[in-house]
Amino acid sequence: MHLVLEYTLADDYLDRRTALREDHLALARAAHERGELLLAGALPDPFDRALLVWTAPREVVERFAAEDPYVREGLVTSWSLRPWNVVIG
Repeated sequence: MHLVLEYTLADDYLDRRTALREDHLALARAAHERGELLLAGALPDPFDRALLVWTAPREVVERFAAEDPYVREGLVTSWSLRPWNVVIG
């Protein structure tokens, strides 16, 4: 089972992310290295959402979101977590 974490990004996300980017990426890279986070990235044109695909238990993903500096500092205005039934891949 996969989980998809969807972030809704603040209107000024691109302007404000630089100061928090390294901490955000370090958190994401650590989850990727543990095999929990498969894919992650923002959706461009406009940069209003980001998707993170997980193979970790729900509580791990929820903890990630709670610790993510983008969430804590308001670059992410809301987030949702949904199961994803992958049928190919």
